[in-house]
Amino acid sequence: MPPVVGITAYRERVAYGVWDQHVAMVPGTYPDAVVAAGGVPVLLPAAPGVEAAVDRIDALVLAGGPDVDPARYGAAPHPATGAPRPERDAAETATLHRALARGIPVLGVCRGAQVLNVALGGTLVQHVPDAVGHTGHNPSPGVFAPTTVALTPGSRVAAALGTAATVLCHHHQALDRLADGLTVTGRAADGLVEAVELAGHPFVVGVQWHPEEDATDHRLMDELVRAVRAASSGGAAGTPRPGRRDRPA
Repeated sequence: MPPVVGITAYRERVAYGVWDQHVAMVPGTYPDAVVAAGGVPVLLPAAPGVEAAVDRIDALVLAGGPDVDPARYGAAPHPATGAPRPERDAAETATLHRALARGIPVLGVCRGAQVLNVALGGTLVQHVPDAVGHTGHNPSPGVFAPTTVALTPGSRVAAALGTAATVLCHHHQALDRLADGLTVTGRAADGLVEAVELAGHPFVVGVQWHPEEDATDHRLMDELVRAVRAASSGGAAGTPRPGRRDRPA
């Protein structure tokens, strides 16, 4: 049976057809990338109790999106920080902790990497240009910037992409103080953290770039799905874990 991959969803007001209302959504590139890697995508809306769905999935993708509330890491908001989305912060934090407790593979994308760091006790740079002196990681709204990253040999990201890769970035925030257990496994040329991994878990990876936006390169999502299959069989990528609950036929 193909691995079921949960993707955390946005809650946004959207106009479509004759409707203008709040919807639970993700960009179509996320489920497309999961399907291309051989998985079955399932959306996880930002709703109370959604973390229970983790017991029925095989891997978790924390999607990109708006800024994490600085109050979650004890900081006052920067003028450039977006309005908080407390319902999404709470839902994704609970979902992540449930996934870590189960030991299933996790991939955090952009905001998802930041959620991973903050949920485990780290902090964020609230406006990247203040730290690196340029806007290259987020050149303009809706534009993904090609960025070269150096990846640590032996890491999960290097296993997928090699020790250097050109990736697509769109982020004005980034990881600052790392949470305990996280290790930097990728940096941009300006020193900004672009990838982290969590020790003690077979596959918990956060990347600041958007692997789902590259329609011709699904290697990182492939690695996520491969980790599910290896963990299920007790292979090298992980240890056996309890299977998801049986579903009715």
